[in-house]
Amino acid sequence: MFERVEETTKRLLITDILTHFFRRVIDKAPQDLLHCVYLCINRLAPQYDGLELGIGESLLIKAIAQATGRTNAKVKSDVARLGDMGLVAKSRSNQKTMMGSRQLKVSYVFTALKQIATASGTKSTTTKVDKIKSLLATCQNNEAKYLMRSLEGKLRIGLAEQTVLIALAHAFALNSLTKRLSEETLAEVLKDATATVKTVYSELPSHNVLIPALLEGGIQNLHATCKLTAGIPVKPMLAHPTKAISEVLDRFEGQLFTCEYKYDGERAQIHRLDNGQITIFSRNSENMTAKYPDLAEKLLRAVNPQTKSFILDCEAVAWDKSQQKILPFQILSTRKRKDVKEEDIKVAVCIFAFDLLYLNGRSLLRESLVQRRAKLLDAFQTVDGDFQFAKAVVATEVETIQTFLDESIRDNCEGLMVKTLDGEEATYEPSKRSRNWLKVKKDYIMGIGDSLDLVVVGAYLGRGKRTGVYGGYLLACYNPDSEQYETICKIGTGFSEADLESHYSEFKDLIISQPRSYYSFGDSAKPDVWFNAKVVWEVKAADLSISPVYKAGIGKVDNNRGISLRFPRFIRIRDDKSAEDATSSDQVAEMYQSQKLNTANGAASDDDD
Repeated sequence: MFERVEETTKRLLITDILTHFFRRVIDKAPQDLLHCVYLCINRLAPQYDGLELGIGESLLIKAIAQATGRTNAKVKSDVARLGDMGLVAKSRSNQKTMMGSRQLKVSYVFTALKQIATASGTKSTTTKVDKIKSLLATCQNNEAKYLMRSLEGKLRIGLAEQTVLIALAHAFALNSLTKRLSEETLAEVLKDATATVKTVYSELPSHNVLIPALLEGGIQNLHATCKLTAGIPVKPMLAHPTKAISEVLDRFEGQLFTCEYKYDGERAQIHRLDNGQITIFSRNSENMTAKYPDLAEKLLRAVNPQTKSFILDCEAVAWDKSQQKILPFQILSTRKRKDVKEEDIKVAVCIFAFDLLYLNGRSLLRESLVQRRAKLLDAFQTVDGDFQFAKAVVATEVETIQTFLDESIRDNCEGLMVKTLDGEEATYEPSKRSRNWLKVKKDYIMGIGDSLDLVVVGAYLGRGKRTGVYGGYLLACYNPDSEQYETICKIGTGFSEADLESHYSEFKDLIISQPRSYYSFGDSAKPDVWFNAKVVWEVKAADLSISPVYKAGIGKVDNNRGISLRFPRFIRIRDDKSAEDATSSDQVAEMYQSQKLNTANGAASDDDD
């Protein structure tokens, strides 16, 4: 199935191939469906479990060498020549040690991968190598290629998770049909099934729950059996950037809306179960409870007696206790990320709550913001310096919004969030970047409208004052359709001397011998050193331009050229984002088109905000 998917870039054909595969699994081996889904999306568990493969290059080279009887040096040179660890593992037809008669079963592969991912201790490297060797020995045809790519953490065959969800919906809908339908009716059935599966998964993003529910009750019972649950994080609702207050008024004309401070901290989703257990998740669904051991106690003082369980959307912000004011994000970023002991904490944090998604066993997602906010204010109470509600006003005039924006900047915030308050458009939409929420920042009118979150894929050796560290870095956006990192710019400004030193040190463990096969770059932008795509930086720029050198969004606004950033400037590390959560190539193209439109309309000279 993977081979057939890799042979095409047509999204509909990929969906059809996957749908047919899932239908067969549902009919013949339903017990394997969950494992099949995880192998398709190259995961072993829900994202919030933190269980990842991503085996290092040196360990994989060692495993291939031992499995094929080659030397490490030979395998390394083959990887450099072919640019794909999977192709190196595949090219072993003359190696008797890898010719096995036993067929690889899905359950066996999944179990072995999980054992590899969870191996720990002094002998973990040996355990991992032995497991990989055992799998390789049984591989036939192209299986070794896809096995190695899975171990690297990147299948690169164009199987995005959204496509998998669509195929699952189609498979279950088609398998449940009892009579032949017209083409038009069938299209509606598949459309409704897809909407149901996507909605349910956005509210309960766990295949561990979704797949058994589908197998047991089908799509028609999903809404009843799979609901938002405390303890399972949802991806947060996101806002669209806007460059002028006049745009806000145009968007919300005739509607009631609110302006809230946009706090400059770390987005947090705090869950409390009925048993009192508190878990804190990042916007990337990473469990960061251990990073903030002080927040649970602060929260308990703010919880009203009638509040038993909840999911709270909020911002964790650095707080100056003596002056009772917000501190910049740069101060928050100095807190330790791991092994944090409460007695060692030097930077205090205040929770600024702005939304409530779940309360006392009941989802609030489909309630309006007015209703959710009322429940939020009733469920919690202010504790100065520990727990506060996001400052907000209801405003309909340019002058009022401008005054509130200026006030937010003086209070060390980034700007404003503007949200629909009432009606059908005021619900909470997990994982969606909605135009029902807009963000307005003070510096938007001076740039491209929003910052970008980009992946660091390479670096250039420093010269002159920067000798001994990296002088610049190669950045990329992410294309989820092709599963490629597309280069967008070289960056060398915005760094302090301390930044340059710390970056140089932190990237040592991410150096790889050659670019990954899923890096899209031009030869003239080739860096001195390549990195694994792990680190995400927030970057601002003067504007975007079409470039023959960089590959971001190539084919989206120009058939042969990509999009690049002019005068990019480093802002901060985004350790709350994974590489795949970086700004997408579609978003880059949208920002470029928006820039062109605003320039044509004279928006750059607007002084409304």
